[in-house]
Amino acid sequence: MQIDTRTLKIDDYDELVSAMRRAYPKMSEYVWSKKSIAKLTKIFEAGQICITVDGKIAAVALSIVVNYEEFDDEHTYSDITGNYTFNTHSTTGNVLYGIEIFVDPVYRELRLGRRLYDARKELCEQLNLKSIILGGRIPDYHKYSHEISPREYIRRVRDKEIYDPVLSFQLSNNFLPIRVLKKYLPEDEASRENAVLLQWNNIYYSKKPNTMQDSTIRLGLVQWQMRHFKDINAFYEQVEFFVNVMGDYKSDFVLFPELFNTPLLAPFNSLSERDSMIELAKITDQIKTKISELAISYNVNIISGSMPVYENNDLYNVSYLLHRDGRIDEYRKIHITPNERKYYGMKGGSEIKVFDTDCGKIGLVICYDVEFPELPRLLADQGMKILFVPYLTDTQNAYMRVRHCAAARAIENECYVAIAGCVGNLPGVNNMDIQFGQAAVFTPSDFAFPSNAIKGEATPNTEMTLIVDVDLNLLKDLHYHGSVQILNDRRTDLYETNLKEKNPII
Repeated sequence: MQIDTRTLKIDDYDELVSAMRRAYPKMSEYVWSKKSIAKLTKIFEAGQICITVDGKIAAVALSIVVNYEEFDDEHTYSDITGNYTFNTHSTTGNVLYGIEIFVDPVYRELRLGRRLYDARKELCEQLNLKSIILGGRIPDYHKYSHEISPREYIRRVRDKEIYDPVLSFQLSNNFLPIRVLKKYLPEDEASRENAVLLQWNNIYYSKKPNTMQDSTIRLGLVQWQMRHFKDINAFYEQVEFFVNVMGDYKSDFVLFPELFNTPLLAPFNSLSERDSMIELAKITDQIKTKISELAISYNVNIISGSMPVYENNDLYNVSYLLHRDGRIDEYRKIHITPNERKYYGMKGGSEIKVFDTDCGKIGLVICYDVEFPELPRLLADQGMKILFVPYLTDTQNAYMRVRHCAAARAIENECYVAIAGCVGNLPGVNNMDIQFGQAAVFTPSDFAFPSNAIKGEATPNTEMTLIVDVDLNLLKDLHYHGSVQILNDRRTDLYETNLKEKNPII
């Protein structure tokens, strides 16, 4: 007999289904879909573990990594999995969350469940995660539910007065019961929809710098004054000044405006608007690298507004997320304004995704993008908690479009929205002569938030910074206990907002 522990592959799907149906004969209709297994093995291959006996799938454990502070100890299985989309998985999370474990009854005498838990514990230690947490079924509780409460049942199982095939096993593997989770898995009739929140602590865990250990995130917004710079080093000095200030105030994010580097267009003013923007794009990589170094040096995540990128004869408006750990992500503006097409021949991007940061999942759109409600809604469905919107508007009515739409996105998606733009005049640079702006942070509209749904706002048309703290726990409370619950109350039986298949969820 050959027993092997390895990561699960999509090619194992048919054997997984057969083993799962044997393991859960009374719940055989609730088998994992191939699409779900494909996504789990794509986003977190190491967390999907199986044991084979003579080459056959005999036991399976599925897991994701979450920022547990976003959920705390009161959640359902649907909550923790993002309604079975697994968009709650975070590469910067701090807890390994078990979402499935089963052993084919043909092989139960081999004690394969213990091997799966040992593999999970080893993975938790390797990834330096704080703990393993799961919602454990209590499948024999239905035999006693007319006599005792779930709490009393757990006590008796712990004291070995009652044997439960799942809970007894988990307790023997050093998992500690934390609380009862009501309505955790509605289809689990045997457990009477109850589960036990269980936790195993990693004693080797070392708190990671800059991980989200609490729910309060500090945002730093730069209201950038357009001015001429004698050279690129003078531009860098101004950027570093703001980053230094935000670093001193312990900001988690710094947001610069859209196309905030366009004062560097001045030397190319004799060229057409498109050609001058192509020339500016030639130094985008250099600027990106420099600001990334600042993010690391000052220990702050920087959203570098946006800058032009010239690629395959196409111009894109690109924002970079420069993580303080050195990672670099990018977002390409999707919706291009008539003026951007007319003067620069800009082309829209095609990727819609949230970004994992050490402060949870964020979204990033550029200016005109925020006026299309479908885009932030797709990001909210992927787990976004904060939406950043760098913008560049010339007149007050243009600014008000961005502002009002950003405020609406905060309410309808139960998230925070931060906007930051340029201010002042820039003579001598074609098509960049005047700017109007007022940085702000918008919130949902309910009792836990400011009565005007504005967490903070800058003085209009004045160079300054805006530093604001936002609490992610308030979003969670709103989602479950708000006066209105917009995301929960959508009529998905009538309408949905979905990504096209060619645009993968990242």
